[in-house]
Amino acid sequence: MPRKSTASKKKQSNETEDAKIEPWQTATSIYEFTVNNIKGEELFHIATTVLRVFSTVAPVVTMSNPEKPQDAKSIYEFSAKDIQGNVISLEKYKDHVCIIVNVASQCGYTKNNYAELVDLYNEYAETKGLRILAFPCNQFAGQEPGTNEEICQFVASKNVKFDVFEKVNVNGNDAHPLWKYLKHKQGGTLGDFIKWNFTKFIIDKNGQPVERHGPSTNPKDLVKSLEKYW
Repeated sequence: MPRKSTASKKKQSNETEDAKIEPWQTATSIYEFTVNNIKGEELFHIATTVLRVFSTVAPVVTMSNPEKPQDAKSIYEFSAKDIQGNVISLEKYKDHVCIIVNVASQCGYTKNNYAELVDLYNEYAETKGLRILAFPCNQFAGQEPGTNEEICQFVASKNVKFDVFEKVNVNGNDAHPLWKYLKHKQGGTLGDFIKWNFTKFIIDKNGQPVERHGPSTNPKDLVKSLEKYW
């Protein structure tokens, strides 16, 4: 049987190798490879999956507060961590009348204030857009000693649906910047400092602190004031 020449074998080998060349070997870019080598149905599935993932990823909010709180134009320039540790920009409350209050779970004012704040929120959150921002504080006789988890359990027992934030200081050099701003805008009797638990600030729809009420003012007594800003 005649033997094939070396040249013939080489030509046959080259033809075999050419036949095995994959599309990725001749692609000029990754984009060409991706589109040319994925079936239309698979490509559609990948594209829709990517869009779904990126559309549901919440934007990362970083803590941002004015270096000089007293110079802020509104509460919307501030941010704070909620009771779960998420950073919340107070821009969230634009166009809403708000009550900002320092709270405690073991104070003589606790029972009545929580009950009335809950009632106010339940009655006016939907109809008037009322928002309540509660800031636990342990600066007054140590009456808010619990951890964030314990505070969560406490407010849940009170049927709280309004926003509760991490424990902060409201007085002193390490007071939260928001509270420095509130005290600057609405000073109190005998000094700007917060006197006790459940001091309440009313914020209008432009983010301006417009009224300050002491711990002895019941939350429901604020309705007449709130009506001016709805």
